[in-house]
Order: sequence, then C-alpha cells, then structure tokens
Amino acid sequence: MNDDTEQSLTPLNTINFEVTKDSAPMDPSGNPFKLVVDPVMRAKLRRAIFDLIESHDTELARYVGEGSLALDSYKEYIELFAHSLKQTMGSREGVAYLLQASGFEVTKDDINLIPETRWKVQR
Repeated sequence: MNDDTEQSLTPLNTINFEVTKDSAPMDPSGNPFKLVVDPVMRAKLRRAIFDLIESHDTELARYVGEGSLALDSYKEYIELFAHSLKQTMGSREGVAYLLQASGFEVTKDDINLIPETRWKVQR
C-alpha cells in the first residue's frame, strides 16, 4: 500500500468475545446465522444468557444453603434449574432482559412471546 492509503485507514478495534472450541464449518454457507447476525450483538446475547444462568444458579444455591429448598439429587437440581430458566425465558421480563442486555430498548408490551418462525425454504 502507499502511504496515503495507510494513513486514511481506521484502526481496528478489538472485540472481546468467547471463542468456541467447536470447529468452524468448512462451508460458510453451512451456518448462515454466523454470517448474518452481528457478532457483537451475539456476544452481548451470550453474555446476558450466561449472566442469567449464573443468577439462577446463585439463587438456587442460596435457597438450598439457607434451608428453604430441599434437594435430593443433582437430577432434581437440574430439573428445577431448567424449569426456572424456562419460566424466566417464557416471560416478558426475561425476554426484555435479553433485549436490553443486547442493546435494544423495547417495552414489555411490545414483546412477542410466540414469534412466528418464517422459513425461506419449505421444511
């Protein structure tokens, strides 16, 4: 490159996000989601989901620790944990949390809890 072109380039910013250990698809068209959705928004969404999981885990541990919740097995813990997450994600408050953490401001009344999946191909 010549000096004029190098001076006009904007420096790249580093984006912090977790890297999966899964191998990347050999064919980029094999997973269009990764190509279409903004990686920064996806990283924010993953962080919000992780924080939500941590919050549920902490609360369940607190209830067990203070003796207000009895658990007989890890199986029961996982069942309660999954049920708790399902209740949260099925609520306007849970979806609003993910939207807000991903950078969107949407009123709870505008949240669609039963979105239509619009496939572009016949499935």
